[in-house]
Amino acid sequence: MTDGRSRPAPRPPEGTPPPAELARQARAVLADAVRIARWAAADRDPGAGHLAAHTQERASAALDLTAEQVRASWDRARLAGLVELHGGTVRPGWRLQAWDRDDSAVLRGWVALFDAWSLVHPAPDDVAPATVAEVVEAVPQVLSLLQLSAGPVTAPALLDLLQQRVAELHEERCEVPEVPYGPEGAEASGADGTTEPAPDATDAPETTDAPETAGTTDAPNGSDVSGASAEALLPPLLDWALEGLAAVGALTLGKGQATLTPLGNWAVWVKLEQICVAAQSPAGNIEQHAQDMLRGCARLTPGPARAEYRAWLAARTVGSAITELLAVARGEDALLRGLAFEALRVVGAPAEPSVRAAVNDTSLRPYALLWLAEYEGADPDDAADVLTREEATWLWVDTAAAVADHGETDLLVRHLESAVQGTVPALLREVRAIGHPRTVQVLVALAAAHPDPALAKAVRRAAFQVHTGGA
Repeated sequence: MTDGRSRPAPRPPEGTPPPAELARQARAVLADAVRIARWAAADRDPGAGHLAAHTQERASAALDLTAEQVRASWDRARLAGLVELHGGTVRPGWRLQAWDRDDSAVLRGWVALFDAWSLVHPAPDDVAPATVAEVVEAVPQVLSLLQLSAGPVTAPALLDLLQQRVAELHEERCEVPEVPYGPEGAEASGADGTTEPAPDATDAPETTDAPETAGTTDAPNGSDVSGASAEALLPPLLDWALEGLAAVGALTLGKGQATLTPLGNWAVWVKLEQICVAAQSPAGNIEQHAQDMLRGCARLTPGPARAEYRAWLAARTVGSAITELLAVARGEDALLRGLAFEALRVVGAPAEPSVRAAVNDTSLRPYALLWLAEYEGADPDDAADVLTREEATWLWVDTAAAVADHGETDLLVRHLESAVQGTVPALLREVRAIGHPRTVQVLVALAAAHPDPALAKAVRRAAFQVHTGGA
């Protein structure tokens, strides 16, 4: 835990180029992404998400790029915030508009790409997502070693650190890897006391069709592989991670070694600086799990809350942060559900696939639709137009539940004014119909809080009808 004392922010690495030079390098990394973003913004109809085949052909011809280069550049343009998607139409993002004149916009765009390196360079399909997630979570330590070394680091040294960090993650989660037993029923151990697989493979436990756990991974033939075998995947996964970081310009690869580029060196320093700033923040939520962090931000105004979200995100890998936030959003606390999506707005583009998938979850659907509408460029005041009447009513009840649990009674009464129905009888009819699990509690709380006896009586009657299943 932080001790509340001020900690000095780390100094930029010695020899770090000035911002103008770093921006020049970032522009070079994203040159093709900028080209396709400008072409798409002018074309106005390249489609959302992945480009359609006919659009790829037109982009290839116009920009003299291969189809693969077009797809890669398009993904980078989206991840770096160079384009904004509005349904099936593309508009230039603010970073694209400022690209030639604002070095800070360029560097922020590149850092967004750097944070999303595992999306730029997808992991092998035959490796379990849990194993990939562990490697992604361990990469910051690998980057820290590269920065501290201030030069090339050999692959064996990086692999050793990766193995140590993954083992620490297992220990933190109290996971015990599955270990084969030898002929006498005891674990085979090495001279140094570490556990090794027994030499006779016939004595290893049979694989089953049990659900995947964090200590197993999928072999190419689809069978389960023990934790010991999963460790064998770390060398190729290290290669994958290094190639992904090289693909975004964070490091260069030599024969059996890797070296941070000036951009990569600067990016690691930026992350360390963010962590130090977070350690000095009044709220001090950086070391908390997502649920406790969001609770700590509940009483903050939007500006300080966003600063806390950014600090918390800076201390974690993007993928793990998104997973944590959505797990909290799926919980019972409606206030934390709303705050989780506020934090996901700070995450930005890397959260889009997960938020889009959350549209299929009834309790998250209204929040996810609003997030996507704003992400695609809708004015926050108009974003609610994407919701159906039923979705808007569900969101009204969910928000009312948050207010009832954490707010003041007068705020719950004022919440009536935000209902789309316009009249209390219409609201009560539709609230009864949508089946929100907190409907009864919300109506009871509203009836207790409302100063109008007649209206309170109608609300109590509606609560009773929902509770008993009456019409």
